[in-house]
Amino acid sequence: MADELRVVHRPELTHPVLITAFRGWNDGGQGASLAGGYLAKTWSAARFAEIEPEGFFDFSSTRPHVSLIDGETRQIEWPDNAFYHATIPGLERDAVLMLGIEPSLRWKTFAGLITGLAHDLGVEFVVTLGSLLADVPHTRPSPVTGGATDPELIERLGLQRSRYEGPTGIVGVLHDVCSRAALPAVSLWAAVPHYVSLAPSPRAALALCNRLADILDTKIETSELDEAAERYSEQVSEAVASDDETAAYVAELEQRADVIADEEDLPSGDSLAAELTRFLREREKDDGKPEGPTEQP
Repeated sequence: MADELRVVHRPELTHPVLITAFRGWNDGGQGASLAGGYLAKTWSAARFAEIEPEGFFDFSSTRPHVSLIDGETRQIEWPDNAFYHATIPGLERDAVLMLGIEPSLRWKTFAGLITGLAHDLGVEFVVTLGSLLADVPHTRPSPVTGGATDPELIERLGLQRSRYEGPTGIVGVLHDVCSRAALPAVSLWAAVPHYVSLAPSPRAALALCNRLADILDTKIETSELDEAAERYSEQVSEAVASDDETAAYVAELEQRADVIADEEDLPSGDSLAAELTRFLREREKDDGKPEGPTEQP
């Protein structure tokens, strides 16, 4: 097991927080992975450790990629789960970023490697980033729900205790392992319009970064994401306008979102999960292939 976690060097950290983002089931519209990658870039994060993929992936379903270096040398790129460290601007706190892909095997062991390293580094709490498909319009800020199991975090950060029951992903398993390891953990989920589920959503990534900034009590520079979110909204609006039925549906979602905004009451994580569960059941009737998460652990 020791060989499955490779630590190149151990960084000296100040009051570290671990932030995770996984591609896959927990990453509707790539909102979480976009946010994680953006944070790594903005904070100039440096890679220091990785999890060996051999024991955690079925390579027939998550296949490695072959690329050419300088058009000649073939190189295989394996599924990557890596740790980065960075100083958070404006805070006397460092970040450990864990960016990667949801594994297909041995989830408890995988999550245990993460929490074990977090313990060794003195991580004070964990924040997981996720994004899910829901009935929300692309023209409004993505709703973000935050949950935790630690009563002190729930009270101090204005979070919710999830009552979700159903299928879970690596994020749910990681939270369970964190709880057993007495490591406080926060779960943030951004809602992504289900009618553009295949398009990367910088709007969801922006919402996650803004909510994370609230959690950390700091400001995260998001000008690049702001611009990308505006372009995303314009491009999707052009596509929606070409179909009258879809345009009418989006207008209905906008009206609903505006009512919620007027009431200053974002939908709960469980209500978003309920909406998504309904949507996925409708999809199953059509093609038998549900996709995307249905929870906020």
